[in-house]
Amino acid sequence: MLQQYGLIGMLALIALAFPFVVVGFTWLIRPKRPDPIKNSTYECGLETIGETWVQFRAQYYLFALIFVVFDIEAMFLFPFAVAFKQLGLFAVIEALLFVAMLAMGLIYAWRKQALEWQ
Repeated sequence: MLQQYGLIGMLALIALAFPFVVVGFTWLIRPKRPDPIKNSTYECGLETIGETWVQFRAQYYLFALIFVVFDIEAMFLFPFAVAFKQLGLFAVIEALLFVAMLAMGLIYAWRKQALEWQ
């Protein structure tokens, strides 16, 4: 039994040491002669024109968040659909409540015009 814990301990030590070994190795083999061209900002191979700081609208993030919510909905409803015949009435009611809560979220997002692309 103690031998099994020893193997787990060795694996934990290797897992903790591996990132440090890799970072140390890359530090040793890195190029050590910086110049202004190497230190400049690389933007698709072209020099930037004008202001480089672009602020994105929060609406893009809301759109992505709504997509993630409905993607997770599909992930939770797929096992329910596969085992629908084996489930009882309680599970069906739970699934309907889950879909109703997501529908309320969709209605809320729709009323706040988070789905409007401008």
